[in-house]
Amino acid sequence: MFKGSITALITPFRNGKVDEAAFTRFVEWQIAEGSHGLVPVGTTGESPTLDFDEHKRVIELCVTTAKKRVPVLAGTGSNSTDEAVELSQYAEKVGSDAVLIVTPYYNKPSQEGLYQHFKAINDAINIPIIIYNIPGRSVVDMSVQTMARCYELKNVVGVKDATANLARPSQTRAALGPDFCQLSGEDATALGFMAHGGAGCISVASNVAPRLCSEFQNACLAGDFKKALALQDRLMPLHEVMFIESNPGPVKYAVSRLGFGTGEMRLPMVPISDAARKAVDKVLSDLDLIDARAAE
Repeated sequence: MFKGSITALITPFRNGKVDEAAFTRFVEWQIAEGSHGLVPVGTTGESPTLDFDEHKRVIELCVTTAKKRVPVLAGTGSNSTDEAVELSQYAEKVGSDAVLIVTPYYNKPSQEGLYQHFKAINDAINIPIIIYNIPGRSVVDMSVQTMARCYELKNVVGVKDATANLARPSQTRAALGPDFCQLSGEDATALGFMAHGGAGCISVASNVAPRLCSEFQNACLAGDFKKALALQDRLMPLHEVMFIESNPGPVKYAVSRLGFGTGEMRLPMVPISDAARKAVDKVLSDLDLIDARAAE
């Protein structure tokens, strides 16, 4: 259903406002460069600092720009179940193909609380739900057993797994079967994840190198892991530099160097340091994404 290189889109700002023109151009470029899907307003899209109206507007912009050429998995998670329901219903209303819903963060629900959260959302909409399991940010880890319970709900179809635990996809596959859609949530370990039966990756790096990332995923999906390894070796410096400082600082700067947006952030997130900029520029130059002279 959902597979390949799915970009966790940045949200460009200009003078404190969402830069709708830059975002629309960016979505068009992503599709033209071969991305297999798009995620607006996830972690990389700075969902914590968008207000409700902005959050909804960015989802709508992505859907109307994509025009069903690639699937849109709208980020609609919240640590308030009522808010997640409202955002998910809106995403369905404007034509999103699915919703990506992070496990509630900060309030640390139990496994039963996680199940009831997803059940409430499931019961309120009629489009597919992808669970976003990222214990490093949410401080809760949905167990395989709880995920299996959620999979019994009519709309839950898969997971974005950002545990970086390469045993997890095989454990999940054994418990839930091969039809449960497993998407990697970490670029650096996506090769191993795909070898364990993954269907794709919701990627930060594909904001910057969508064509290379889609080629990598196409190789994995074709079972050509020799080619995939060669592409992973090329991409690894990019994967690493995207997290040289807190995401989405490095990726927003990199995207601005490609001509999309200003790299502007919203507090408490701040622009990356000069040293980090130089490191990002070097990787972009090495991948021939910017002119070498521009990186000096």
